[in-house]
Amino acid sequence: MAAIAALTFRDYGLGWDDFTHSQYGDLLLKLYGSGFSDTRALSFVNLYKYGGGFDMAAALAAKILPFGLFETRRLVGAAIGLVGLLATFRLARRMGGPLAGLIALLLLVTCPLYYGHMFINAKDAPFAAAMAVMLLGFARAVHAYPEPDARAVALAGVGLGLAFGSRILAVVAAPYVFFALLLIVIVESRASGWREAAARFGRFVVATLPALALGYLIMGLLWPWSIVSPLNPIYATEYFDKFFEKPWKELYEGALISVPDMPASYLPHLFALKLPEIMLVLGVAGAIGAFLAAARPSIPVNRRAGLLAVALAAVTPIIIAIIARPALYNGLRHFVFVVPPFAVLGGLAGAWIFDKARQYGNGTLAALSAVFVAGIALPVSDMIQLHPYEYTAFNWASGGVRAARDKYMLDYWGLAFKQAANALRAGLASKHENPPTGRRWVVAICGPQSAAEVELGPQFETTWDEKKADFAMELGTFYCRPLQAPLLVNIEREGVSYARAYDLRGRSMPNLLTVPPPQ
Repeated sequence: MAAIAALTFRDYGLGWDDFTHSQYGDLLLKLYGSGFSDTRALSFVNLYKYGGGFDMAAALAAKILPFGLFETRRLVGAAIGLVGLLATFRLARRMGGPLAGLIALLLLVTCPLYYGHMFINAKDAPFAAAMAVMLLGFARAVHAYPEPDARAVALAGVGLGLAFGSRILAVVAAPYVFFALLLIVIVESRASGWREAAARFGRFVVATLPALALGYLIMGLLWPWSIVSPLNPIYATEYFDKFFEKPWKELYEGALISVPDMPASYLPHLFALKLPEIMLVLGVAGAIGAFLAAARPSIPVNRRAGLLAVALAAVTPIIIAIIARPALYNGLRHFVFVVPPFAVLGGLAGAWIFDKARQYGNGTLAALSAVFVAGIALPVSDMIQLHPYEYTAFNWASGGVRAARDKYMLDYWGLAFKQAANALRAGLASKHENPPTGRRWVVAICGPQSAAEVELGPQFETTWDEKKADFAMELGTFYCRPLQAPLLVNIEREGVSYARAYDLRGRSMPNLLTVPPPQ
């Protein structure tokens, strides 16, 4: 995976948020470099209410590595994604043995949703990796209950700090931590009495207090606004508890729906459509098995608590969203963090199935292995065909992106402008065309204009006004109008247009937008 990332990270284009996030990272470095005299980062748009660890890391790496800023951001994203893969592998191995670890790792690394976002997503992918680290640390601490060792406590503290230093949404970890510990206390109280159980719980709390201190320190480093005032994390929670932008409409099930009004079925439905079939089958089986195992008295209570925590980590955020009905948009990007624990559950189920199959001989094992390899091959095939737009994948059972194009959002990040811009430049160069004397080529944009400006380069200027433009460059999405003009570039995957460029010279064109785009 590291080798593939090193070879392909430059393929991923810019999206809606990249430019703003790069500015935030630079401002955070200036905050620390100025000795806290340059405080612009503490009021920058609404990003100061998020942690900026990824943005700072990318800004620092860009000063060292021989790549451009945005290429460096892609490389740093891949590196953090690898940390999430490692944490998932270690957690599944701890819970179910080496085979469970291997299967969980394979399920996650071949999941287009996780794989694609780890290159491009400055908020949700690092948060997913951080939550996986935190869950691993908690599982190690619970395994040694009531006296976890220093390594488990340190790992839990690092994960806690990274998670809260990424997004305040890390508070969703509270239910699965609470119920896992409650299970231990209830079981031990029945065996040895409430007083002894309470004493052991107290020893565990005291032993893990350093994790809270370490987590708070790391959170403060990554998210300085959170410690400027002790109540700022609470204010951030209140801010994100309500939809903080002007509502827009997105495509869901073939209809345009306002994002605060998405149906309760939005998340489970999209997970069923977008996760690979083998991951869905094994993950659901693993979740059922984990809940059943947590209720079995014959299993050691530490293991039961660990299984319960992993199962709750995979399903609790989705249940909360179904009940609370927050604004939902951009597919599943805000819920990428439930995919690693779901992969762990899939690894546990897969290892259990292989273990049972051993009873029936090598032929059964070989057949089961072939089924598993075939199941993995389906998403891998999609990822190869869709590259570098892996995150847009829909599984084979749903009909893939070809069936989804008129029903759901695909390239909502706007990554395809990189390929479209490269193709437009190459096409003009091959025809030896140059802009009119005294000015640059003017390109009307339907999509993220700042991303288009970076991708097109200094020979071009961008505009929203198609009447002044030589060319138009559009995303292949519902809010960009197909034009009756010569098509110069069409970026396609599986027969679906992801971006287009038109020649507008000498033509009068309608507005590029069919409806206002997301902001």
